[in-house]
Amino acid sequence: MKESRYFAVVYMFVLTAICSTLLIGLARLTEAKVKSNEQIAFERAALAVFPSVQVQSDAEVHAVFTKDFAAPKVSGDAYEYRPQGQLAGYALPFAGQGFWAPIRGVIGIGTDFKTITGIWFYEQAETPGLGARIVEPFFYEQFAGKQFDEGLRPIRIRAPAEATERDIQAITGATQTCVRLEKLLNDAVTQWRQKKEAAQP
Repeated sequence: MKESRYFAVVYMFVLTAICSTLLIGLARLTEAKVKSNEQIAFERAALAVFPSVQVQSDAEVHAVFTKDFAAPKVSGDAYEYRPQGQLAGYALPFAGQGFWAPIRGVIGIGTDFKTITGIWFYEQAETPGLGARIVEPFFYEQFAGKQFDEGLRPIRIRAPAEATERDIQAITGATQTCVRLEKLLNDAVTQWRQKKEAAQP
């Protein structure tokens, strides 16, 4: 009886060790591919916030991004969009906690430092049919052409009944996602503007 118990314990230990080893090995094998996919998703988002950029394949995305975008010199700063070597705008990455999971994306800003050229989300796991609708055109297309307000709340996401022409209309039924999205966008934009002002002579 004792031998039977020992066998079961040893069997489970060996089986667990084998499964763990396989999972760790698989994770290491796919790590490079996962990072590559994450980078391409970010690069595609950076291009998407400038309507004039039209690319299709991942190879095209990477080629255009590498050629036309200058990486920030300091962490948290924006990428400079420089087609043909001329500054045409800024691609500011943002990331923060949504209602359920992190939201990551890029917001495009014009050379006047106050006009939004576009916004794109490349990671989110909000509630399907509610908060997840931030990736739908009816929501993200509202951002293009809007101008930042002054102060610590340059972007305002408000309920449709309360929104003005300067505001972004929130998604009905997704209040918590919209509240968190507004905060993480405003944090990113405010920090970027402060760095720009500090860098000016």
